[in-house]
Order: sequence, then C-alpha cells, then structure tokens
Amino acid sequence: MAARYSRPMSAYRSDLLNLLDERGYIHQLTDAEGLDALASKEVVTGYIGFDATASSLHVGNLVSIMLLRRIQQAGHKPIVLMGGGTTKVGDPSGKDEVRQLLSHDQIETNIASIRRAFDRLLTFGDGPTDAVLVNNDEWLSDLATSPSSATSAATSPSTAC
Repeated sequence: MAARYSRPMSAYRSDLLNLLDERGYIHQLTDAEGLDALASKEVVTGYIGFDATASSLHVGNLVSIMLLRRIQQAGHKPIVLMGGGTTKVGDPSGKDEVRQLLSHDQIETNIASIRRAFDRLLTFGDGPTDAVLVNNDEWLSDLATSPSSATSAATSPSTAC
C-alpha cells in the first residue's frame, strides 16, 4: 500500500491562510506573518482581474475564481475586477495578431454574461464580506483616449494594461 502524503499542521493563525494552505493555494508569500496577523484581526480584501473579450471565461480561470470563493468562505472580501476599459485597447502582449477591438456594448454584454458565472460561486452585496464586481472602464474611460490611441496602444508592446 502506498504511503499517504501527510502535511504538518499549519503554522498560520488566520482562518484565511489556513484555508488557502490546506487547499494548496500557497506556494510563496511576501510578509506571511504580516498578512496572517492582519487576516486574524480584520477583513482582508483580495481582487483578481478578468478579461472581458468573450462572453464566458475558460478553465484557465478556475483556480483564480476558486481563490476568490475561498477568500469569501474564510470571512474576507473578494473583488472581481472586470477589464472593461483595458479590453478596449486590445492585447499589447506582443502576439502576432492584435486582439479584435470590441464595441462598448459588446464588452458590457460580455461582462454581464461573465457575472452570471460568479453569481453561482460568490455572495454579492453591501456587507463587509460580500463580493463586489467592478469594471475598470469606470475610471479608465475618464482618461482622454481616442480611437487612434487605442489602436496605437494595442499594437505597442511596451503598453501595460
């Protein structure tokens, strides 16, 4: 019979880091003691950003989606950050093809569709640990961006989104 893998008891004090450690989410942490102490005494907020170029997410997003769920399950606040503004400028990652630029209406439709997936896994609301969904278009649209600068940004490998 094969030996079972046995992990030592967690050294973390907070439910958050204990849960993340038990589930295998932790590989490295910057200032683990500080985060553990903070998560032990108050609500910690965590966010993950998602692309709005399609009407649904893919399996590659599952780990990060479940991380947000675990954050909430441990009594903390998840933020789903939708890239509605960054989706408008295309993909500056240096790929051979530039991402197709989508209309504002298509991006909003995609975000609404993606939101339905999160509604199944997170509790949204106004409470201290309720999830919120924010769209970076809310603050990026205030920047003076013309269609020509969006095209330029999409084709420039030095642009950070």
